[in-house]
Amino acid sequence: MTIQQWLFNFNGRIGRRDFWIWIGVWIVALIVIFTLAGSELISYSIAGLALSGSLIPTAAVIVKRLHDRNKKGWWALMFIPAWLLLAGNWEVFGSLAQWGLGRFIPTLIFVMMFIDLGAFVGTQGENRFGKDTSDVKYR
Repeated sequence: MTIQQWLFNFNGRIGRRDFWIWIGVWIVALIVIFTLAGSELISYSIAGLALSGSLIPTAAVIVKRLHDRNKKGWWALMFIPAWLLLAGNWEVFGSLAQWGLGRFIPTLIFVMMFIDLGAFVGTQGENRFGKDTSDVKYR
């Protein structure tokens, strides 16, 4: 699998190693970009644009990892309500609802998705999403 197929194609399967490589690169890049924005070396608009541009490759990697687990890529949409709940303003509710809706549920979704994608072994051999995983050729 080439880097272009890895990051911009939603078909196929990838293993845990290639999943964690992308997640690590993505998190480090976002930390660097938003640190630069925080120190006013770049604007937050540019940082937001970089974040938006990185969502397509991240979605492609997550979908391919879900395919390796023999799950449909639509499961990746679970990150959207988790992100929205995490970003919501829950101060109008009591402390229990504020904690449950604003912190516990999104954290549970993120943790369960990352355990499923990053820790569990994919389907051995061929499944409904294609042949067994192939390593990404980084050169």
